[in-house]
Amino acid sequence: MSWRALAFGVGLLAAISGAAIAQQSPVSGPAPAPILTLNQERLYANSLFGQRVRDDLEAASADLVAENRRIEAALVTEESQLVEDRATMEPAEFRELAEEFDERVTGIRQAQSEKRDALQRAADAERTRFFELAFPVLFALVEETGALAILNQNAVILSSRSIDVTDQAIARIDAEIGAAAPQPAPDVSPSPRPEGGSDLVEDPADAPTTDPAQETQD
Repeated sequence: MSWRALAFGVGLLAAISGAAIAQQSPVSGPAPAPILTLNQERLYANSLFGQRVRDDLEAASADLVAENRRIEAALVTEESQLVEDRATMEPAEFRELAEEFDERVTGIRQAQSEKRDALQRAADAERTRFFELAFPVLFALVEETGALAILNQNAVILSSRSIDVTDQAIARIDAEIGAAAPQPAPDVSPSPRPEGGSDLVEDPADAPTTDPAQETQD
Protein backbone atom coordinates (compact mmCIF):
# COMPACT_ATOMS: atom_id res chain seq x y z
CA MET A 1 0.00 0.00 0.00
CA SER A 2 1.43 3.45 -0.90
CA TRP A 3 2.07 6.20 1.62
CA ARG A 4 -0.86 8.07 0.09
CA ALA A 5 -3.28 5.28 0.86
CA LEU A 6 -1.90 5.01 4.39
CA ALA A 7 -2.35 8.72 4.93
CA PHE A 8 -5.99 8.44 3.88
CA GLY A 9 -6.55 5.38 6.06
CA VAL A 10 -5.60 7.17 9.28
CA GLY A 11 -8.05 9.92 8.47
CA LEU A 12 -5.89 12.84 7.30
CA LEU A 13 -5.87 13.23 3.54
CA ALA A 14 -4.14 16.56 2.99
CA ALA A 15 -3.17 19.79 4.63
CA ILE A 16 -2.55 23.12 2.99
CA SER A 17 -0.23 25.65 4.55
CA GLY A 18 -1.55 29.03 5.65
CA ALA A 19 0.60 30.72 3.05
CA ALA A 20 -0.94 28.66 0.25
CA ILE A 21 -4.45 29.52 1.42
CA ALA A 22 -3.60 33.19 1.55
CA GLN A 23 -2.60 33.11 -2.11
CA GLN A 24 -6.02 31.84 -3.23
CA SER A 25 -8.58 34.20 -4.70
CA PRO A 26 -11.28 35.37 -2.28
CA VAL A 27 -14.43 33.25 -2.37
CA SER A 28 -17.80 34.86 -1.98
CA GLY A 29 -20.27 33.47 0.54
CA PRO A 30 -19.65 31.93 3.93
CA ALA A 31 -16.09 31.41 5.04
CA PRO A 32 -14.81 27.92 4.15
CA ALA A 33 -14.69 25.33 6.90
CA PRO A 34 -11.10 24.66 8.00
CA ILE A 35 -11.87 20.95 8.39
CA LEU A 36 -14.01 18.74 6.18
CA THR A 37 -15.20 15.21 6.92
CA LEU A 38 -15.77 12.23 4.69
CA ASN A 39 -17.25 8.75 5.20
CA GLN A 40 -14.52 6.53 3.79
CA GLU A 41 -16.64 3.37 3.61
CA ARG A 42 -19.53 5.09 1.87
CA LEU A 43 -17.15 6.86 -0.50
CA TYR A 44 -15.87 3.51 -1.75
CA ALA A 45 -19.11 1.49 -1.62
CA ASN A 46 -21.21 4.12 -3.43
CA SER A 47 -18.66 5.00 -6.08
CA LEU A 48 -18.86 3.50 -9.55
CA PHE A 49 -15.47 1.94 -8.91
CA GLY A 50 -16.54 0.27 -5.67
CA GLN A 51 -19.79 -0.99 -7.18
CA ARG A 52 -17.88 -2.50 -10.11
CA VAL A 53 -15.50 -4.32 -7.74
CA ARG A 54 -18.44 -5.63 -5.70
CA ASP A 55 -20.26 -6.88 -8.79
CA ASP A 56 -17.10 -8.51 -10.16
CA LEU A 57 -16.45 -10.29 -6.85
CA GLU A 58 -20.04 -11.52 -6.59
CA ALA A 59 -19.98 -12.87 -10.16
CA ALA A 60 -16.62 -14.61 -9.72
CA SER A 61 -17.71 -16.07 -6.38
CA ALA A 62 -20.91 -17.42 -7.95
CA ASP A 63 -18.86 -19.06 -10.71
CA LEU A 64 -16.60 -20.65 -8.11
CA VAL A 65 -19.55 -22.00 -6.13
CA ALA A 66 -21.00 -23.54 -9.30
CA GLU A 67 -17.64 -25.10 -10.10
CA ASN A 68 -17.42 -26.47 -6.55
CA ARG A 69 -20.82 -28.10 -6.86
CA ARG A 70 -19.89 -29.76 -10.14
CA ILE A 71 -16.74 -31.16 -8.55
CA GLU A 72 -18.65 -32.35 -5.52
CA ALA A 73 -21.14 -34.26 -7.67
CA ALA A 74 -18.33 -35.89 -9.67
CA LEU A 75 -16.46 -36.90 -6.51
CA VAL A 76 -19.54 -38.40 -4.92
CA THR A 77 -20.19 -40.44 -8.07
CA GLU A 78 -16.60 -41.62 -8.21
CA GLU A 79 -16.58 -42.56 -4.54
CA SER A 80 -19.78 -44.58 -4.92
CA GLN A 81 -18.36 -46.40 -7.94
CA LEU A 82 -15.17 -47.20 -6.07
CA VAL A 83 -17.08 -48.69 -3.14
CA GLU A 84 -19.24 -50.69 -5.54
CA ASP A 85 -16.20 -52.07 -7.36
CA ARG A 86 -14.59 -53.16 -4.13
CA ALA A 87 -16.23 -56.59 -4.33
CA THR A 88 -14.29 -57.39 -7.53
CA MET A 89 -10.91 -56.18 -6.24
CA GLU A 90 -8.15 -57.55 -4.11
CA PRO A 91 -7.94 -55.71 -0.76
CA ALA A 92 -4.52 -54.27 -1.61
CA GLU A 93 -5.73 -52.96 -4.98
CA PHE A 94 -8.81 -51.37 -3.43
CA ARG A 95 -6.74 -49.77 -0.66
CA GLU A 96 -4.35 -48.24 -3.20
CA LEU A 97 -7.20 -46.76 -5.24
CA ALA A 98 -8.95 -45.47 -2.13
CA GLU A 99 -5.80 -43.75 -0.88
CA GLU A 100 -5.25 -42.14 -4.28
CA PHE A 101 -8.84 -40.89 -4.27
CA ASP A 102 -8.41 -39.41 -0.79
CA GLU A 103 -5.23 -37.61 -1.86
CA ARG A 104 -7.00 -36.07 -4.87
CA VAL A 105 -9.90 -34.88 -2.71
CA THR A 106 -7.41 -33.19 -0.38
CA GLY A 107 -5.66 -31.53 -3.32
CA ILE A 108 -8.95 -30.30 -4.76
CA ARG A 109 -9.98 -28.81 -1.43
CA GLN A 110 -6.72 -26.89 -1.22
CA ALA A 111 -6.92 -25.67 -4.83
CA GLN A 112 -10.49 -24.39 -4.43
CA SER A 113 -9.65 -22.69 -1.15
CA GLU A 114 -6.73 -20.93 -2.85
CA LYS A 115 -9.07 -19.75 -5.61
CA ARG A 116 -11.45 -18.25 -3.06
CA ASP A 117 -8.58 -16.50 -1.25
CA ALA A 118 -7.25 -15.15 -4.55
CA LEU A 119 -10.61 -13.56 -5.34
CA GLN A 120 -10.63 -11.76 -2.00
CA ARG A 121 -7.04 -10.60 -2.41
CA ALA A 122 -7.91 -9.18 -5.82
CA ALA A 123 -10.87 -7.27 -4.34
CA ASP A 124 -8.66 -5.91 -1.54
CA ALA A 125 -6.06 -4.80 -4.06
CA GLU A 126 -8.74 -2.97 -6.07
CA ARG A 127 -9.88 -1.14 -2.94
CA THR A 128 -6.32 0.02 -2.31
CA ARG A 129 -6.03 1.14 -5.94
CA PHE A 130 -9.27 3.11 -5.62
CA PHE A 131 -7.96 5.25 -2.79
CA GLU A 132 -4.67 5.81 -4.58
CA LEU A 133 -6.57 7.04 -7.66
CA ALA A 134 -8.95 9.08 -5.52
CA PHE A 135 -6.22 10.89 -3.59
CA PRO A 136 -5.51 13.60 -6.20
CA VAL A 137 -9.25 14.24 -6.61
CA LEU A 138 -9.71 14.66 -2.87
CA PHE A 139 -6.62 16.83 -2.57
CA ALA A 140 -7.99 19.12 -5.28
CA LEU A 141 -11.25 19.34 -3.33
CA VAL A 142 -9.31 20.45 -0.26
CA GLU A 143 -7.51 23.14 -2.23
CA GLU A 144 -10.63 24.42 -3.94
CA THR A 145 -12.63 24.72 -0.72
CA GLY A 146 -9.80 26.35 1.19
CA ALA A 147 -10.01 23.70 3.90
CA LEU A 148 -7.00 22.60 5.87
CA ALA A 149 -7.80 18.88 5.81
CA ILE A 150 -10.34 16.14 5.22
CA LEU A 151 -10.84 13.74 8.11
CA ASN A 152 -12.40 10.31 8.02
CA GLN A 153 -15.67 10.51 9.97
CA ASN A 154 -14.67 7.44 11.97
CA ALA A 155 -11.94 9.54 13.56
CA VAL A 156 -14.32 12.37 14.53
CA ILE A 157 -16.47 12.24 17.68
CA LEU A 158 -18.91 14.99 16.66
CA SER A 159 -19.23 17.18 13.59
CA SER A 160 -21.71 19.26 11.63
CA ARG A 161 -23.33 17.76 8.55
CA SER A 162 -22.42 20.91 6.69
CA ILE A 163 -18.76 19.87 6.52
CA ASP A 164 -19.49 16.37 5.18
CA VAL A 165 -18.25 16.25 1.59
CA THR A 166 -18.80 12.53 0.94
CA ASP A 167 -21.46 13.01 -1.74
CA GLN A 168 -19.49 15.76 -3.40
CA ALA A 169 -16.36 13.59 -3.40
CA ILE A 170 -18.23 10.61 -4.88
CA ALA A 171 -19.55 12.75 -7.72
CA ARG A 172 -16.09 14.06 -8.53
CA ILE A 173 -14.41 10.67 -8.34
CA ASP A 174 -17.09 9.12 -10.55
CA ALA A 175 -16.58 11.88 -13.08
CA GLU A 176 -12.80 11.60 -13.16
CA ILE A 177 -12.18 7.90 -12.49
CA GLY A 178 -15.47 6.17 -13.21
CA ALA A 179 -15.64 2.41 -12.70
CA ALA A 180 -12.09 2.02 -14.06
CA ALA A 181 -10.90 -1.12 -15.79
CA PRO A 182 -10.17 -3.98 -13.41
CA GLN A 183 -6.63 -5.11 -12.82
CA PRO A 184 -5.59 -8.34 -14.58
CA ALA A 185 -7.30 -11.34 -12.99
CA PRO A 186 -5.20 -13.32 -10.51
CA ASP A 187 -3.35 -16.28 -12.00
CA VAL A 188 -5.01 -19.25 -10.36
CA SER A 189 -3.86 -22.68 -11.46
CA PRO A 190 -6.62 -25.07 -12.54
CA SER A 191 -7.84 -27.32 -9.77
CA PRO A 192 -7.22 -31.05 -9.95
CA ARG A 193 -10.15 -32.75 -11.66
CA PRO A 194 -11.92 -35.86 -10.47
CA GLU A 195 -11.29 -38.81 -12.75
CA GLY A 196 -14.93 -38.94 -13.76
CA GLY A 197 -15.42 -35.42 -14.82
CA SER A 198 -15.57 -31.79 -14.00
CA ASP A 199 -13.95 -29.27 -12.05
CA LEU A 200 -14.92 -29.01 -4.92
CA VAL A 201 -17.35 -27.96 -2.88
CA GLU A 202 -18.70 -24.67 -1.66
CA ASP A 203 -17.02 -25.44 1.64
CA PRO A 204 -14.27 -28.06 1.93
CA ALA A 205 -16.22 -29.60 4.79
CA ASP A 206 -18.90 -30.57 2.23
CA ALA A 207 -16.56 -32.84 0.27
CA PRO A 208 -16.99 -36.60 0.57
CA THR A 209 -15.66 -37.48 4.01
CA THR A 210 -15.89 -41.25 3.88
CA ASP A 211 -12.51 -42.86 3.23
CA PRO A 212 -13.26 -45.95 1.12
CA ALA A 213 -10.06 -47.49 2.45
CA GLN A 214 -11.56 -47.69 5.89
CA GLU A 215 -14.10 -50.20 4.59
CA THR A 216 -11.34 -52.73 4.05
CA GLN A 217 -11.14 -53.01 7.81
CA ASP A 218 -14.71 -54.36 7.97
